[in-house]
Amino acid sequence: MTIYVENETDFTFPFDTKELCSRVAEAVLDAEGCPYETEINVLITDNEGIRLYNKEYRNIDRETDVLSFPNIPFETEADFSIVEENCSDYFQPDSGELILGDIILSVDRICSQAESYGHSRKREFAFLVAHSMLHLCGYDHETPEEAAVMEQKQETILSALGLTRDCLDE
Repeated sequence: MTIYVENETDFTFPFDTKELCSRVAEAVLDAEGCPYETEINVLITDNEGIRLYNKEYRNIDRETDVLSFPNIPFETEADFSIVEENCSDYFQPDSGELILGDIILSVDRICSQAESYGHSRKREFAFLVAHSMLHLCGYDHETPEEAAVMEQKQETILSALGLTRDCLDE
């Protein structure tokens, strides 16, 4: 797996963001049965930055905690067979990795939501990466049933990684 992490803010987390992204992404992909090595891009920005991306790409002029931009138009969640129909659209020619998509995180929202929920920034960061990775695998939360599936998957993955609500930032 190749994960590119860019932090366009001056904020530094007290943990290795690339390592945490990799651990969470690998756990999601393993849980979803992804048969390919993957490439994922992660951008860490602030509230203003994510508001601008949200406005430009979703026509929603407000900040949010995370944005997900899947590269694969899944018809069924985590049915990776769709990429075999047109390999040139989905695989990195140099590495052969599946280009899964992009994640944009707001450092401001990570910090405020961690405080609001009473857990660490590390837990909140990991939660948002897991949430976004599920979006990159074709999941959504438009209905209560879809939301329940995503919530269960997120909780299972984070618990298995020891990233529970009482984990510390390190």
